[in-house]
Amino acid sequence: MLGLVPVCPGGAGPDEPKVSSIIMTTTFSDDGSKAIQRSTDVSEKNRTCSKEIDVVYEIEKTCSFITDNGFKKVALQFPDELLIDAVAVILKLEKNTTAKLFILGDTSYGSCCVDEVAAEHLEADCLVHYGRACLSPSRRIPVMYVFGQKPVDVHQCAASFRVLYPDKNAHVIILCDVVYSYILEELQQLLHPEYENVVISMICSGQNETTDPCKTNGFHCGGDVDSCSTLRSCNNMCNQPSHQVISKFGRHFFVRSDVKDYSMFYIGQESLTLTNYMMTWNQCSFCSFDPVKGVGRQETLNVNRALMKRYYMIERAKDAQVVGILVGTLGVADYLSIIDHLKSVIKKAGKKSYTFVMGKLNAAKLANFMEVDIYVLVACPENSLLDSSEFYRPVVTPYEMEVACNQAREWTGEYITDFRDLLPGACCHIGFPDETFNGKETDISLVTGALRTTHLLKSEWQNTTPSTSLIHRNEALAITQPHSAASFLVSRSWQGLEQQLGQTSVSKAVEGRKGIAIAYEGEATN
Repeated sequence: MLGLVPVCPGGAGPDEPKVSSIIMTTTFSDDGSKAIQRSTDVSEKNRTCSKEIDVVYEIEKTCSFITDNGFKKVALQFPDELLIDAVAVILKLEKNTTAKLFILGDTSYGSCCVDEVAAEHLEADCLVHYGRACLSPSRRIPVMYVFGQKPVDVHQCAASFRVLYPDKNAHVIILCDVVYSYILEELQQLLHPEYENVVISMICSGQNETTDPCKTNGFHCGGDVDSCSTLRSCNNMCNQPSHQVISKFGRHFFVRSDVKDYSMFYIGQESLTLTNYMMTWNQCSFCSFDPVKGVGRQETLNVNRALMKRYYMIERAKDAQVVGILVGTLGVADYLSIIDHLKSVIKKAGKKSYTFVMGKLNAAKLANFMEVDIYVLVACPENSLLDSSEFYRPVVTPYEMEVACNQAREWTGEYITDFRDLLPGACCHIGFPDETFNGKETDISLVTGALRTTHLLKSEWQNTTPSTSLIHRNEALAITQPHSAASFLVSRSWQGLEQQLGQTSVSKAVEGRKGIAIAYEGEATN
């Protein structure tokens, strides 16, 4: 169990908690004894003024969410940069609710995702997520999002928009980081009298959506949107059949034609959210407004160069024989379905796959598995585009792995970051070819220049006849070699600790050390 112990100087009243900038994170063992303790240094400049806590953290709305639904145990998930306000928030919530509240910190994966696993360990009835969020759908427990309200000059933002788009007839879609979503209605009132073709995207974080955009053609028409009242009130075009409602990444907006015909205006700083948008809608031009610096600019990210880099990753995936599937989320809906889908696609391509669950990734963790040629990361859209330059093996997305394995899916430059779009029945699903092998057994690797097999015969991956061989081999493909982790282990010069049976002298058992490696009992600590 993970607990957060705030360091509070004496004499602080309940209304004005004086919290130090050091948050102690303590992990307890099953018997209740303290096992390990570490401190998280959070910047004092991130502290919210006590007078603004109620507004920024939507205390009244959160209390209504808890009391109206009768929740008894509530988990409050804070990112590291907002832990400085955790005590002030929980004290205000405790005054107005009877629920038992828990603070979640040090999330298992990205802080933008809902940490449902940690909440279930506490047997929480619901979870309140604070700060930036990727808005990936979750299914296990009810979730309320509190984004916070970072300061932004709305009039300055509107002025930057007018400079970047002097044409009053320009077709522009306005997107924003979730922490600035509270200004969208006011920004709409400033721009719409001048720009009739500006589309305001609305954030809908409700968990009770009646429809699932991923399971349709990627958009809804007419009134079949969702239960987000803000979207219906700010866009009065629901009943016009000529308009389409695009539902993507927790955003909803109406367009009169294809999205490719629009430009994008993003409110926020450089982030994974902006990168995700630019990769997904890579045929649209992007401009952005930085609320911190107060300036707008034309985004100059070379999307074509970024796509070329991703295509190189696809070529590496085609060369790979052993694939490691990295579980990068336990909260995004359908993550188990995409893992099963990847296993099936990788098997049909004649490759071996192994699944790894290791929490937050780093180069040292992945370097332990030398037999793996490439990894595919199953994570939310914002965390899928991982820069793997520091890793020993490349890390690709589910879309890139499917392009490498499924010959029916061609590389067109269109990019998919949401793995839910690849599942059967989704908008971008393409089935594996049903026809038998067409005779093109090999092609040339663009990375190594060597011959490689494209995929196995249909009869191979559908063969259900029993076989006594450990690895079924297709005799028609003479150049292929069986690949597995076991065969790689045999070829390694070092295979682990040697037992040395009969060579070690017998001695009496003695009491060993107690505790964990970082702090054994009886050891002097600095």
